[in-house]
Amino acid sequence: MKNRPGPHLSGLRRFGPHRTAPRSAALLAATALAASALTGCGYLPGTGGGTTTVTVWLMKGSASDGFVQRFTKDFESGHKNIKLDVRIQEWGGIGAKVTAAVRSGDGPDLIEVGNTQVAMYAESGGLRDLTLESVRDLGSKDWLPGLADPGSINGAQYGIPWYAANRVVIYNKDLFRDAGITAVPRTRTQWIKDTEQLNSGGRQGIYLAGQDWYTLSGFIWDEGGELAEEAGGNYTGALDTPAAMRGMAFYKELQGLGDGPKNADEAHPQQADVFARGDVAQIIAVPGTAQTILKDNPRLKGKLGFFPIPGRTAAKPSAVFTGGSDLIIPDKARHGDAAVGVVEALAGRKWQTELARTMSYVPNKTTLAGVVKGEEGTAAMAAGAARGRATPNSPRWAAVEADNPIKPYMTEVLTGQDAGTAAKKASKLLTDELVDR
Repeated sequence: MKNRPGPHLSGLRRFGPHRTAPRSAALLAATALAASALTGCGYLPGTGGGTTTVTVWLMKGSASDGFVQRFTKDFESGHKNIKLDVRIQEWGGIGAKVTAAVRSGDGPDLIEVGNTQVAMYAESGGLRDLTLESVRDLGSKDWLPGLADPGSINGAQYGIPWYAANRVVIYNKDLFRDAGITAVPRTRTQWIKDTEQLNSGGRQGIYLAGQDWYTLSGFIWDEGGELAEEAGGNYTGALDTPAAMRGMAFYKELQGLGDGPKNADEAHPQQADVFARGDVAQIIAVPGTAQTILKDNPRLKGKLGFFPIPGRTAAKPSAVFTGGSDLIIPDKARHGDAAVGVVEALAGRKWQTELARTMSYVPNKTTLAGVVKGEEGTAAMAAGAARGRATPNSPRWAAVEADNPIKPYMTEVLTGQDAGTAAKKASKLLTDELVDR
């Protein structure tokens, strides 16, 4: 999964050109304008007009070539006056490229972006308000919050959820069986008990790197805490709240039941490589990591299992960080009205089902979770996605991740430094990065 810049709070900052209209008036106006624009440009079925080419930017790895080809053929067959020009983009350097495209009006008509990047692009006021389509055509009430909330700025929906991915527990079935564990844990208490039992005889109960801050975020949210709290359009670091510190304390307890490094993240070394050795009972990762594990150690084929990260009670799994993508339309897009139809197709049931089954993603709606229930890893991911969250909905969050103070904070706590002092220091650093300058 691409750890891109997916939260929880509908942004209350005032971005974009639609900031003052009352919702009812805005919806009525939008309805009239949309109908007029679509009819006048010949985009509605049967209205005539010449062929329009909608340029679409999708990110490398998000959809297979086969999916793109099938979608393009199907969409064009149902929209005789629209052609699709799908161009695949690299993630490296995409932020500056999208920002320039949104500002200029000379770029694509539809862009895939990381779910937590929407606020950054919306800050300039350059995105089309898709609130009407969200409510009227796309069933927004059922969207995964970890995708939908980052796309919502000041009550207006600028990002349309496309797909999600989140972490689950990948486990070695043989090691569970050898330890006498016959059922996967559904609560934190049972998870700790099982992991303690697994952490013996030369085995690691779990390999959890000390700076896996995405996993920590889920534990903090599960306790009712936040990474940062919003008030009046500004964010304040909140790692020193009691709830957030309880999340960190649980992380420390779990991390100690294995030999994961306390001063590195899950990529240093790659945790899939560690798990592939065969002496690690569990890791926390996206299900697709299993393919890397099996490539490194084919002998583990048929021995890998998946379950949602356990929550505080058996009633629901832990909150998790939701990564994934939203779809945006620049306000200056030359063919924005036609692009709306492309968004509606990509975000609709038919192509959500196709994308989820093709790419092992979680669909954008909780009501579509059943379409992947036959895949153990994806089904576990979908169960967690219902409680998905994302990073604070600030356009400055990218600066936080560039020099992330959460990582050294975690190392300080794991190596025995005073947790309260470390949390206060990290919270201040977060505040300094997120302050509305």
